[in-house]
Order: sequence, then C-alpha cells, then structure tokens
Amino acid sequence: MKNPFKIGDIKEYRHLVTEADAAKFASDEVHNVYSTFALTRDAEWAGRLFVLEMKDEDEEGIGTAVTVTHHSPALMGQEVLFTATLTEVNKNEVVVDFTATVGDRLISSGKTWQKILKKEKLDKLFEMLSQ
Repeated sequence: MKNPFKIGDIKEYRHLVTEADAAKFASDEVHNVYSTFALTRDAEWAGRLFVLEMKDEDEEGIGTAVTVTHHSPALMGQEVLFTATLTEVNKNEVVVDFTATVGDRLISSGKTWQKILKKEKLDKLFEMLSQ
C-alpha cells in the first residue's frame, strides 16, 4: 500500500440520477427519486477513488462502514456531485468524509471507511465463509 495523498485531499465523482437509482423495493417503487441506498453506493465509490490509487496490484479495498445522512432528494436527470475528502489513514484503513450536492443544494453527507488488504487474504476469507 502506498499513500500519495495528504489529509484534506479531495476527489470528485459526478453521478447522473437514472431510473436504476430510484427508491424501489421488492414490492414496488416508493419514490421516483435518488434512493438512499443508491446514494450510499455512490458515496462509497467516491471514497474508493482514493483506494484505487493507494492499493498495490496484489491488494484490494473492502468497505467496512458507511454513514449517510440524506438531507434532500435528487430528482431523475439531476447530476449529483460527490466531494470526498480524505480525513484519516490509519495503517491500512482509509477514512473519507463526503458531501453530495445538486448545484448549491446539499443532498447528503457522511463518512466511509475502507481497508486495503492483500487479495490473497480476502480470497481465503471468502473461501472460508463459503464452506
């Protein structure tokens, strides 16, 4: 694992809200807006942008926690800007604060945690759990 970043560095990710992001469950659609679970997926991706540049070829990142506060809805067709700010690197753990906005409107805020582990270690863990 390498760390070319300093605390406070920023990564941005833009996501266009589509029907695939709607708040739908097994029974039916709840709201035709950007769902909290899709927003959480994209927040984790924004944090992963740091991990992609930190992990070595024989390593992989794995999410360990996410906190999300959903402040305001994003509508179909709106572009959401995720701003991920590196807040901590503790050994192999990468901690990122994020905000998600549509224009000047805050959609969401929160934090993601990811660990960088050897792929071999992850493969062994997944194999053990599948037995």
